[in-house]
Amino acid sequence: MFLPKTLIVALVATVAAPAIAGPVDLVTKVLTEKRVAAKDGTTRVDLKATGHAVPGDKLVYQLTYRNTGTQPVKDFVLSNPLPQGVNYVAPADGSPAPELSVDGSTFGSLAALRVKGPDGALRSASSDDVKVVRWRLAQPLAPGAAGQVAFRAVLR
Repeated sequence: MFLPKTLIVALVATVAAPAIAGPVDLVTKVLTEKRVAAKDGTTRVDLKATGHAVPGDKLVYQLTYRNTGTQPVKDFVLSNPLPQGVNYVAPADGSPAPELSVDGSTFGSLAALRVKGPDGALRSASSDDVKVVRWRLAQPLAPGAAGQVAFRAVLR
């Protein structure tokens, strides 16, 4: 089953930062992760721009941001709702761990989150329950400063 690119790229990163603090450019890329055998017998990970994806494909969402203003941006938050059919897996290699949410309002580590099961009882959340991924920058984003965060996901 092929899904149109528009479905996969439906993840839109939203920037929650004070409007008067200064502009921030944000670029979100959805990449497909493929493991490729190298000539030396090792395996390397190859990331390609997603055109078509099928259930089971491993995805990497990369968010690159830059403060293009002349003032620091304080309380900078990157928040990404997951499209239906995409399951959160883990932070991408080299990226800080995000805060996660199963309801869009309560955030924390996966181990701290709870959801109601079919019987109404609370259970520990799993990565399949994650609805929103977000990062909060601890320090103001200085003028001209840039960074990148990323997470891994899988298409159901």
